[in-house]
Amino acid sequence: MLLSRLGQAALTLLHRVEPTVILQQLSSTFFDTALLMVVKDHYANSSYPGLSREDSQQKAMSNFYMIYNLIVTLIPIVPALLLARLGDRGRRKAPIVVSLSGYLVARVSLLLVVLFHLPPEVMFGIVVVFELSGGYCAFWTGVMTLLSVSTTTEERSKVIMRVELLYGLAGLVGSLVSGHLYLLLGSSLGNGTLLLAASIVLHALSLLQAVVLLKVPTEVPQEGRSLLSPSSPDEAPARINKANVLLLLLAAMSYDFAVGGAVEILGVFVVKEPLSWTAAQVGYGNAAGCAIFITSFLGLLLFRRCMNDVTLVLIGMISFASGIFFMAFVRSTTTFYLARSLTLFALIPMPTIRSLLSKQVPASSCGMTLTGLQLSLKFMGLIYIPVFTKIYQGTLDGFPGLVFMLSSIVTVLAMVPISVVGCRLPERHGSRSRPEENLSSSELRGGWHRQEVSSQVRN
Repeated sequence: MLLSRLGQAALTLLHRVEPTVILQQLSSTFFDTALLMVVKDHYANSSYPGLSREDSQQKAMSNFYMIYNLIVTLIPIVPALLLARLGDRGRRKAPIVVSLSGYLVARVSLLLVVLFHLPPEVMFGIVVVFELSGGYCAFWTGVMTLLSVSTTTEERSKVIMRVELLYGLAGLVGSLVSGHLYLLLGSSLGNGTLLLAASIVLHALSLLQAVVLLKVPTEVPQEGRSLLSPSSPDEAPARINKANVLLLLLAAMSYDFAVGGAVEILGVFVVKEPLSWTAAQVGYGNAAGCAIFITSFLGLLLFRRCMNDVTLVLIGMISFASGIFFMAFVRSTTTFYLARSLTLFALIPMPTIRSLLSKQVPASSCGMTLTGLQLSLKFMGLIYIPVFTKIYQGTLDGFPGLVFMLSSIVTVLAMVPISVVGCRLPERHGSRSRPEENLSSSELRGGWHRQEVSSQVRN
């Protein structure tokens, strides 16, 4: 009897989107660590006129990631829009399944680069192919839309943040393991072979679960009068609140510019002096970043009992601004983790902004609106990737932490539009007046990421 119940519970869990997110994030952390170390090893002997060997390696690595991330940012824009339109027409799984199929190509391709000792520039051509499937933009938007249309406005923020928590936990575990797996079997097959093979297996399982087991939940009525709460004040509006949507987009884009630009450089920054991290230390550093998913969720758990959504966003922005400002002066591993600890609430803003944004549009436009947000962030990537890369390269000999100080300043500026939204929104949109709607401690494990940030770490 007990085994039957456990089996039924496991099957019910496999019908949800959470296992898809967890498996995909484990695969992604393995892939990201492998890609960084493969690029580092390949450019170890780079040489640029007037630069030291280490600065030449830094310039070559940052140039590689600039081109790579620009391709990742630009190519999936149109496919993501088409997949979002398909999702809004009833095929909610399409953005998730199609994007996962493309990502599987990238995992296999990097493994071939390692096995056949190909230059990492080969990935530029391959990334064009797999990003035509929509990439992370389509995948994460598909997940967020699936959650948004199947929850009430009252519980949407906590459900989205719960998934981002699981995303972060998966990233934490994957990052802790990835640095050690990278060197296994390296002497015979090449560094990263086992790590990439594990990434491929996990991603294939994620795709299989999404295709076969994932079920689209019943959409909760959002327009007009809710069936669950006939007089609910938080029901979705009949029309788009354009002013609030534009302000929320501006806040999200500004914050993404700051976070994305800093994270863009952080991976390269830690492998140069004075830190000079190994593969294992890179994994631990990524784990520290993923741990922010946990602390952000706990912060949401604590603060939302007495604060509205706009205040939560501001707390998260202040947390990131202070931590990344400190990062500008990091000169040791200890101070790096101290700076990271200040950003413990940095992942609260984006899911909360998504939740606020979904409350400003009818349910029928939710998918396209969230995709519009994600594409806006993509366009910001086209700006911050070259800007932060060139500033970093230009300050390598002087003050390489300048990019992190710039990130902190932009974050402070991002607080302006979200503060205006707070003045425009009725109190009911950001607060919870009923105690039974608050997050309970039993929901911490949940049933992050994304996230990312991370990320959102990258993508």
